[in-house]
Amino acid sequence: MITKKIASPLFAALAAFLTYTVVFGFRKSFTVATYQNEVLWGLNFKTCMVIAQLIGYMMAKFYGIKFIGELKQEGRYKIIFSLVGIAWVSWLLFAITPTPYNIVFLFTNGFPLGMLWGVVFSYVEGRRATDFIGAALATSFIFAAGFVKTVGAWLQNTFAINDFWIPFLTGLVFVLPLIFFVFMMEKIAPPNEEDITARNLRTPIDATKRKEIISNYFVGIVLAIFIYGFVTLVRDIRDNFSAEMWKEMGYAAKPSLFSSTEIPITIGLLVIIGALVLIKKSIKAFFIIHLLIIIGFIVAGGATYLYKQEVISGYIFMLLTGLGLYLVYIPFNAVFFERMIASFGIVGNVGFLIYLADSFGYVGSITVLLSKEVFKINTNWTNFFITIVFYLSIVGVFATMAMWLFFRKKYNARV
Repeated sequence: MITKKIASPLFAALAAFLTYTVVFGFRKSFTVATYQNEVLWGLNFKTCMVIAQLIGYMMAKFYGIKFIGELKQEGRYKIIFSLVGIAWVSWLLFAITPTPYNIVFLFTNGFPLGMLWGVVFSYVEGRRATDFIGAALATSFIFAAGFVKTVGAWLQNTFAINDFWIPFLTGLVFVLPLIFFVFMMEKIAPPNEEDITARNLRTPIDATKRKEIISNYFVGIVLAIFIYGFVTLVRDIRDNFSAEMWKEMGYAAKPSLFSSTEIPITIGLLVIIGALVLIKKSIKAFFIIHLLIIIGFIVAGGATYLYKQEVISGYIFMLLTGLGLYLVYIPFNAVFFERMIASFGIVGNVGFLIYLADSFGYVGSITVLLSKEVFKINTNWTNFFITIVFYLSIVGVFATMAMWLFFRKKYNARV
């Protein structure tokens, strides 16, 4: 598509951040609406929407273990446009199809979008600056989750848009920016020789090699999947039902409210995770990432406890739990597997490991959401969120320590 390339890490970070931000414009704006009085099979319709989209995401992650693992560099921009196009058309069909039959289009929206993270990350992995670039890319969906909801809420409040048309019209806002930012992505230069020396050559990886990697690092990968899976569940609850939680805590439904917590979280995590680029030795950075994950659990659990004790406000609670949860979540999407590959000299790519963890993460999200609705668990979203964050934080600290011990032993045996 583009012949002249730009080698600047800052340019790559900006292109990746902006691209994935606008991708969210085709995913999450429906969550600003409550779809009141809509029921499907006796279940809350919005919860069914979230579950249907998550099923699409989950299946995309399982398929992505192969698809992203074997992804080649040629024609990636066509893949991005095709996947986003399918997702956007799904929102049009969702708007014009009567309820409850339109629920199927949440699945057809989620599946293609679930493939996009690996495609976008493939542009920037395997570089000395990947920690910074990956942090920018990963924090994009924190900022985007709030920004896209703000856009959707603004469209709804300004033009009195029906709930069912919000996702499609929000996507319309992001079409031209997407084209331009993918154009920027195509101008990112590939890793140079120094990058390859520092982080290993990144190549497509077949099924045999994928099985070999999983076998060699089985315990560590299982623990990573366990930690990431549970934090994905909690993050999804916060992301998908934040509108309900803000109302339950007594806050007015202002469009700017969704961005007011996510922007400082984005900036904070970009600084924290991006600073790992200053650590040249990958194994040292890898173990520091374990420490950051533990700190994230402590922040989230501590904020939950303080809110229950009425020491902090609901706003600070949402801000700190978001910061803590994303301090756990972001490394797995940006730098954890990147530094793991570099530390242990693994030849392959980050994508299949991220998608392996993601696939089981969405299984957990769907299971819990279904359980809450099917078994009629009598609690509001805020109380449900508080309970699960508190216990996850305790378990997460010990699981992360066990993961650190495994990789430390594995590295010592290797050297």
